[in-house]
Amino acid sequence: MEKYSIVLGSASPRRKEILGQIVPRFEVRLAQVDEQCRLTNPAQYVMYTAGKKAAAIGIATGELLICADTIVCFDRAFLGKPIDDRDAKRMLMAQNGKINTVYTGVCLRTTDRVDFFCEASEVRIDMSEAEIDEYIACGLARDKAGAYGIQDAKMRATLLSGSLSNVIGLPKEALAERLAHWA
Repeated sequence: MEKYSIVLGSASPRRKEILGQIVPRFEVRLAQVDEQCRLTNPAQYVMYTAGKKAAAIGIATGELLICADTIVCFDRAFLGKPIDDRDAKRMLMAQNGKINTVYTGVCLRTTDRVDFFCEASEVRIDMSEAEIDEYIACGLARDKAGAYGIQDAKMRATLLSGSLSNVIGLPKEALAERLAHWA
């Protein structure tokens, strides 16, 4: 990736950590965007939102911007970040014992090229109500799509298919493959 300076369009510590496993150096830039979207196809939804973020961040020639969006799709509904602890409990109780699908859309953009891709992973959460309450009380459900982080020690969730890093917020393997084609 010496051809480009990498820019991550995200404040997520999880995305920063995952990208750091792929590229040694990158800059972080942020933009506030309205993430509302009326698309009903989850893959299109996350790619559109990632593209919206990418369009709002300025880049210069020689820079490659990476933006992502993650949602949990469960029972034909999109679960974003919970608005509060009560909403987090509602989300976790609904998903508990069932399979959800996590979609992460990624937009790669330079000044003259744009590329999108999406990865999907299936997860099953298996927790008692007391475990869910404890997880929420620790503050771990906040700021995470579907109200959970599969990597959290107190979360009992199983990756059934797809990429673990995709569930965490950035599909490492697929991104590394795409970046290799941009070199």
